[in-house]
Amino acid sequence: MTTQTLSAPEVYQGQFGEFTINQSDRTGVMIYRAGLMIAALSFTVGSGLVLLNNNPSVLTLLTPLYACFSLALGVSLLTIHIYMALLHRLLQIFWAIGSITSVVLALSSSEPLAVTIYNQPLTLFGVGFIFVALTGIYFKEAFCFNRLETKVLTVTVPLLLLGHLVGILPTVGEQILLGVWAVLFLVFALRKAMQAIPPDIGDKSVFAYLKEQNSAKA
Repeated sequence: MTTQTLSAPEVYQGQFGEFTINQSDRTGVMIYRAGLMIAALSFTVGSGLVLLNNNPSVLTLLTPLYACFSLALGVSLLTIHIYMALLHRLLQIFWAIGSITSVVLALSSSEPLAVTIYNQPLTLFGVGFIFVALTGIYFKEAFCFNRLETKVLTVTVPLLLLGHLVGILPTVGEQILLGVWAVLFLVFALRKAMQAIPPDIGDKSVFAYLKEQNSAKA
């Protein structure tokens, strides 16, 4: 009897009723965080190659690093918990647009993908959607957990991309923003890895309520 009591899942009180957290929920959060960590490491290594190495040959390494970043981000977007289903789907669509555009550019250009994007800022109208999706994650995390690094990232990413797109940022300014982005992205991923799992799952009673409401409308 004591063993059964100890092994029983903890019951949480949600906005629309009680709920429990199962192993599937925990696995989803761990996959979400693993995706963020891989994406952050890939982005940080790529940024370091750009900022700290003057050898142009390293630019060829950026494409596989970017591919790893994109795939890992896609996994995180599949497993992230967002109450608004429309917003969740929209972020996934943005990721898909950015990823498909990146593949097309990588296959059609004789230059490394990073060079193509840097020299042709208008490509950000396609590739940039993947970073819109990433910024969506930063915003969600800033809103839900009030993390300083995600607040800064929510501003830094669009500032860098839009600044490069319209050509108003000096090279040094872009380098500084890229460095800030890389460092804070890694800080964010590391802090997520140490965070308790239940907060990332959220209030499951809200998800259940929204599902019932959508089913009733259908």
